[in-house]
Amino acid sequence: MTKYSYIFTLLTVFLMYSCGPSLSDQNKELRDEVIAVHDEVMPQMGKLKNLEKQALNLAEELESNEEGDSLRVQELKALAYDLNQAHEGMFVWMRQYEQENGERSPEEVKAYLEDQMVKVQKVNEDIKTALAKASSLLEDQ
Repeated sequence: MTKYSYIFTLLTVFLMYSCGPSLSDQNKELRDEVIAVHDEVMPQMGKLKNLEKQALNLAEELESNEEGDSLRVQELKALAYDLNQAHEGMFVWMRQYEQENGERSPEEVKAYLEDQMVKVQKVNEDIKTALAKASSLLEDQ
């Protein structure tokens, strides 16, 4: 094999591997999608806590009134609980999420990221549901 044919062969092999998405590129795209689901609701974390405090304060106020509506108090306390759980759910997910996957094979990384997508979508849904419930129960306050 001549020097030029060796270089040509190396260049050809290099080009074949550089064309088209590799599994690691697919994993990068999947990782980006997981983070995008997270990023969609992460800015709402402060709002969750503020609404939780608002619901608890309103429940306390109603309880202190002798004519307080006990059903409304229970609704507000349940709302505060849901808001807190949605907030905590995000932080639980973030603590267990591994940005770097160390020595895992590309297939293991893909399986991990697919599992994380399911988990972060649940967190996303819980946050949106809690915010919608808060909007409904606190809108006239």
